[in-house]
Amino acid sequence: MTETTTTSRRPRPAAVQLTTAAEQRIADLMARAPAGSVGVKLSTPRRGCSGLAYSVDYVAEEQPFDEKIETPGGTFYIDGASVLYLIGSTMDWREDDFTAGFVFDNPNAKGACGCGESFTV
Repeated sequence: MTETTTTSRRPRPAAVQLTTAAEQRIADLMARAPAGSVGVKLSTPRRGCSGLAYSVDYVAEEQPFDEKIETPGGTFYIDGASVLYLIGSTMDWREDDFTAGFVFDNPNAKGACGCGESFTV
């Protein structure tokens, strides 16, 4: 007699935690997204003084290795090649009288340029 065992795995936590303000901003972006957009995607292209920057853009199709996070206002993707640089990060949306933008608390960042545009791991 062969015995089979089933191992259940607990759900893996998301690589990036989104604050309520970030989720609301994603909902706002998706409410006015260009036709054909399936979500908003975070990536870390090479740019700036320190090497990597945060980039948030609309995406028209899901990529196989992207991390997918369902939010109340729409789908949020993390670029598969960027996930390792972002694990454990928190993404927030902040705005005041002079600026508005996504802000990242990234425990993997070892340094940042003076202007805050880019980071290094």
